[in-house]
Amino acid sequence: MQPPADTAPPRGPGRTLTVLGIETSCDETAAAVVTRDHDGRGQIRSNVVRSQWDAHEAFGGVVPEIAARAHVACLDEIIRTAMRDAGVTWGDLDGIAATAGPGLVGGLIVGLTTAKAICLARNLPLVAINHLEAHALTVGLTDGLQPPYLLLLVSGGHTQLIDVRNVGHYVRLGTTIDDALGEAFDKTAKLLDLGFPGGPAVEAAAIDGDPRRFTLPRPMAGRAEPNFSFAGLKTAVRTAATEIVPLSQKDVADLAAAFQEAAAAAVIDRVQKAMAIVAGERAAPDRGHCLVVAGGVAANRHLRGALEGLTGRRGWRLALPPIALCTDNAAMVAWTGAEKLVRGETSPLTFAARARWPLDATAAPALGAGRLGAKA
Repeated sequence: MQPPADTAPPRGPGRTLTVLGIETSCDETAAAVVTRDHDGRGQIRSNVVRSQWDAHEAFGGVVPEIAARAHVACLDEIIRTAMRDAGVTWGDLDGIAATAGPGLVGGLIVGLTTAKAICLARNLPLVAINHLEAHALTVGLTDGLQPPYLLLLVSGGHTQLIDVRNVGHYVRLGTTIDDALGEAFDKTAKLLDLGFPGGPAVEAAAIDGDPRRFTLPRPMAGRAEPNFSFAGLKTAVRTAATEIVPLSQKDVADLAAAFQEAAAAAVIDRVQKAMAIVAGERAAPDRGHCLVVAGGVAANRHLRGALEGLTGRRGWRLALPPIALCTDNAAMVAWTGAEKLVRGETSPLTFAARARWPLDATAAPALGAGRLGAKA
């Protein structure tokens, strides 16, 4: 895509790029400034995130209209804070990167429209960013890691295994056929009355639980294709809970621990299948095969430990961004914008927000991929 008329062209290889990133795809309002040095190294100059958890907690999930209104109310101030914290002016920027999808379209419109207005006012190029791609490329910013690698993307709306072959070249190996893992955590937390957001709540409750007390299924275990399914696991938790109501604090802790253990085991089984596919299709790079994990659920310590064990046994490298960069943030958006700009890629100001925007547009839809899985 070409930059809009009368927009300054992006700087090419050999120059340091400074990019403002904007993220409003769900219930975090975020802005960040990131630089990409001439040798490809990244630096986070600022990273401001404002969560809306309190606004949505009473509903047990994100309410799209409330989320969009919250973005409108605070985005300008968050951008000003990010610029101030980074110590940069508008004249220091080489471009504006904004999440354009997938996500809640009302929130996406807020962030993307703001970015377009800045680009028009400051004569800067716009880079519309795929939220999933930003997660996929975060390790370039944090670890200096470039493709190829295998990506496990686990969040509230997405659970996928993606062969990241290059910047802009992604092959989906597996996806959820119903609930995303983060969604299953949220619904389990709601069932057990643990509060919102569900992931941290279930993890905290599981610390004191016995994962062996309840026998829960490992969905899709042994299947040849590395797809995921978590609806049956969520139902199994409900069935187990119903059989012993009223639930004591110990019951809740044991159910949380059993759910977390089963979910991690299911993920490990699916990742092993994808690792075998990748190892069979291409020779290992000089650094060896690498598994990258991204998305909000990647903050779960039990899952991280299970993945460390798996990669250690298989001789793979494991790359896990810092927990603060696993959840939604604008630093990953700004970094992806810089990676696009250095390759001469920009977006027209007519670019529209997209509720659905798959990384691999050639992948066939997964049969039964439920409410959120389709946008993955």
